[in-house]
Amino acid sequence: MRGLFLPLALSLCLAVPALADGVKQAAAVAPVLRQSPAELRGDRLDMLFARLHKAGSEDEAKAAESDIWTLWATSDSPTADVLLQQATRAMNDGAFDASRGILDRLIGAFPDYAEAWNKRATLNFTVGKYDESLADIDKVLALEPRHFGALSGRGLILRHQKKYGEAIDAFNEALAINPNMPSIKDAVKALEKIEQPI
Repeated sequence: MRGLFLPLALSLCLAVPALADGVKQAAAVAPVLRQSPAELRGDRLDMLFARLHKAGSEDEAKAAESDIWTLWATSDSPTADVLLQQATRAMNDGAFDASRGILDRLIGAFPDYAEAWNKRATLNFTVGKYDESLADIDKVLALEPRHFGALSGRGLILRHQKKYGEAIDAFNEALAINPNMPSIKDAVKALEKIEQPI
């Protein structure tokens, strides 16, 4: 009878270290599983921004930038994402009032959705409401400080308002976050010539 229990005891002894390893692995994974969708998105953005800065080619940089924009346009709510798409479509079709109505409702329901504020900032810029656009940009940057699109938009508005020094600062902030924007680099060079004429 004792002979039957010996293999069982031996197998239990061998299983205990493996079980302990499994517990350690589960403990390492547990914090990731406890992260909220916003935290997971933040971690993914951190990785994408690191990829953007380390990009060895223009194609790599564009791919990282595209993934960042995709992530920004994705919220925790499918409803919010659909509304953003509808507002964008309306704006692209020139239906500015319809786009504004959708964006106002979207921001009212999801005030922490940075891309909704950014889209309304774009709409306000498009229709010449520069002060309103700047106010929306401030909200975007409060929610997502690395939003190089919003910083570039701020630079465009300030350039339009002939505040060239401030425009250069905004463009340079955008380039510090995303150095792969040729049109913004060109804008800085052009403004520097205006600020310091030869």
